[in-house]
Amino acid sequence: MSQQPAEDRYQSMSYRRCGRSGLALPGIALGLWHNFGEVDRYEDARAMVLRAFDLGITHFDLANNYGPPPGSAERTFGRILREDLGAHRDELIISSKAGYLMWPGPYGDHGSRKYLLASLDQSLRRLGLEYVDVFYHHRPDPKTPLEESLGALAHAVRSGKALYAGISSYPAELTRQAAGLLREMGTPCLVHQPKYSMLNRWIEDGLLEVLREEGIGCAAFSPLAQGLLSDRYLEGIPADSRAAKPHGFLRRDQVDAATLGKVRRLNELARARGQSLAQMALAWVLRHPEMTTALVGASRVAQIEEAVGALAQLGFGADELAAIEGILAG
Repeated sequence: MSQQPAEDRYQSMSYRRCGRSGLALPGIALGLWHNFGEVDRYEDARAMVLRAFDLGITHFDLANNYGPPPGSAERTFGRILREDLGAHRDELIISSKAGYLMWPGPYGDHGSRKYLLASLDQSLRRLGLEYVDVFYHHRPDPKTPLEESLGALAHAVRSGKALYAGISSYPAELTRQAAGLLREMGTPCLVHQPKYSMLNRWIEDGLLEVLREEGIGCAAFSPLAQGLLSDRYLEGIPADSRAAKPHGFLRRDQVDAATLGKVRRLNELARARGQSLAQMALAWVLRHPEMTTALVGASRVAQIEEAVGALAQLGFGADELAAIEGILAG
């Protein structure tokens, strides 16, 4: 039996305008990169999605290759839509992407028109949808003309299979070029999805400026550095953590002594602010006016609740920001 969403789901969530568009996104969104594949328990995935919606999270971010195996996260989310949230489709912002390896041969990867549009059709079948709200090119492809990849995104929008176009992991200058081309095609770039956290700050070197000037929203993924910026690793690598899983993207060698030393000091600062480390890390990401939403991953409901709690305290004093800079530079 489908679960009825909470009637007060929009009362406490804050929503931010995505660039210069008319679309608003929740400050915290749920990414289904991990823990929603066939290797994971469906009931856990369902519980996380439904609780997220109860908390006012309307944006759910997927990609063709999310799993494992690739494609299975979209099938999982499609089942949740079919069994629980189908009646609320118009309250949801569902995104997907293509740009990484999905099937054998020369047409199952990168950025050709053939690959991107075929992949979108596959994603729609797995999701059981007529359209996604945002379709992204997942990463730049230097071997395909930019006009071809972006032309595929524009076609997806014109065909009604996507409402908006987005890009992910594009560097600053390529983002500026992409914005201009999509604008010429009549399909403005809605949003950029870069990796960004206290431990990965590359977007501060030009990309945020481009997003501001071009009126493009920003949806940061891995804002908790795949869990490193939480209390999960304060005492080492837990047996059930991402770093311990053979199919995860966080490697054991990334959880080194120097990084853990910074994380522990950041945790002390977060406690002094009355927040968890994860909440402070999310607030720090969201402090930029260009930032629309932080995409969090989760393995249990409590982590989503904790992430949404970050929105209650987003401000930083100058002394706190200086202390964070000192820790990260150390």
